[in-house]
Amino acid sequence: MKRFLRSRLARRESVNDYIGVLVPLEEAHLHSHSARCGKAEFEEDRRGSDDINLNANFGEDEDEETALGSAFKNSDNEGDGMLQMNAAEYTVEGLRRDVRRGEPGRRWTEYELKSKLINKAIQDIGMGRYNWQLFILCGFGWFADNLWMQGVSLTLPSLSEEFGVTEKQVRYTTSSLYIGLSIGSALWGLGADIMGRRIAFNLTLLITSIFGTLAAYSPNWPAVCFLFGLMGTGVGGNLPVDGALFLEFLPDASSSLLTLLSVWWPVGQLVSSLFAWYFITNWPVDQGWRLFIATIGTVTFIMFLIRFALFHLFESPKYLLSQGRQAEAVAVVHGIAYRNRKKTWLTEEVMDAVIDTEDTERTPVRVSASSVLKQNLSSFSLSHIQPLFQTRKLGLTTALIWFCWGSIGMGYPLFNAFLPQYLSHGGGEVSATAGEGAPTTPAETYRNYAIISIAGVPGSLLAAYLVDHKSPFLGRKGTLAISTFVSAVFLYFFVAFGTTPSAQLFFTSVEAFCQNIMYGVLYAFTPEIFPAPVRGAATGVASFLNRVTGLLAPILAANVPGDGSTAPIYLSAALILAAFVGMVLIPIETRGRQRL
Repeated sequence: MKRFLRSRLARRESVNDYIGVLVPLEEAHLHSHSARCGKAEFEEDRRGSDDINLNANFGEDEDEETALGSAFKNSDNEGDGMLQMNAAEYTVEGLRRDVRRGEPGRRWTEYELKSKLINKAIQDIGMGRYNWQLFILCGFGWFADNLWMQGVSLTLPSLSEEFGVTEKQVRYTTSSLYIGLSIGSALWGLGADIMGRRIAFNLTLLITSIFGTLAAYSPNWPAVCFLFGLMGTGVGGNLPVDGALFLEFLPDASSSLLTLLSVWWPVGQLVSSLFAWYFITNWPVDQGWRLFIATIGTVTFIMFLIRFALFHLFESPKYLLSQGRQAEAVAVVHGIAYRNRKKTWLTEEVMDAVIDTEDTERTPVRVSASSVLKQNLSSFSLSHIQPLFQTRKLGLTTALIWFCWGSIGMGYPLFNAFLPQYLSHGGGEVSATAGEGAPTTPAETYRNYAIISIAGVPGSLLAAYLVDHKSPFLGRKGTLAISTFVSAVFLYFFVAFGTTPSAQLFFTSVEAFCQNIMYGVLYAFTPEIFPAPVRGAATGVASFLNRVTGLLAPILAANVPGDGSTAPIYLSAALILAAFVGMVLIPIETRGRQRL
């Protein structure tokens, strides 16, 4: 057992485990990304460097980037430049030139240059069996995120009835979950940098399944809230850890798959709603929600077992480099090539030769846990935020995208976190002027919720298609703005015209479809907007604002005047409509352009 655990959590890779994948550097061009795409490997790239610059992201205002330094101007993007390499460039000298593109005169660190070489090697291996398996396993994290977020929402009517908690007060259950989510997203992001991606990747689902299942045996409502909060610390790490891990193994040419990864999110909601429909409607009130929670806890544990016991996950080569474990990082690249049945040219000798020049800053590669902690804590300082506002365009973009994340972070749970409660009214209390509706039965409520969940799944698939559509009204920005606007409009329709269960079902199905498009695009669009030197700080603050405002949503919903069935929805619609205005004003579109 001890040997098995070590093989899953602490196995050290060796190139000797993957014989037959290495090719000489002089033959590397025959196994490159360009060769697979049918590009001419022996033709020089005739495009001038002016065709590949950062103005793709910032329009014609070229002088606005000077405040951020030469890193933001006239740079051959590494992903684009490497695709055009010819046979002569697969030499030590050619690789030296290639990894130093973008910032003339800069003293590159040893870690940065080696990371670029690993990016190049993974790009040449391309998408294969290992990457697609990882797509499914990382999808488990997104699946679990919404499985439990919606699962908690689906238990609210039962918790209110069993423990005698008012409909408004029981909404604090969601607050406890969001506290756990906020703590988990921060701790697991930091923990992955200290312990490694592999440990965090496995433990998040394990913690989720343990505390989620224990919540089914809670004797009272405070215990339910406490255990849901602990469960949230596991769920909160799924998106940051799984998303980062997937991207670190993803070839640049396949980076759009991050948008497609979001399809697992509505699938999690669908499965949660189907289980709730079955258990909560067919068992007594004090048993149905407990069986439901125990079931999705078991599903989460099964996903953990599949990740941990059936799949050999490689540690991130970037993390291994940061720990001074270069031989293992190279071995991981060989392992990916072996799993994908491809070849690779990367060796330690090539790495050392490429970085062995006078312009390389020779700093210790190994990064200790204390230095990682210090670096992450320093990211909260203003010195990391100020560069985001050094130019008018970048400052405006930063403020708008943060505003959108904050608005959606509060607006989304104000409606979706309490949707089972709204549906249970059947339109009778949602409309202040119409009395046509009658409360629906629990079976009808959860059946409708399952239908709504089904309607949301195609939204993520459509988002992956529309983000690269050539229409001037689509792309990242257009698709995001349109789906957000329609979401806001149908929230108003839900209140104004949702006077019957059928009307509620229609409006909410359209709402779910559009919101899944919105979230799918937003997760992909945000990191593309910002240049690499400030991308981490920008996206980190966006995620933080999303969680914090989401934490405030249940508090507002529990304290609004009246019966609490209309005001939260109007506020949700107003916030999402405000996010739409912010999206329209964003001065950047990233469709068809390389990431900086």
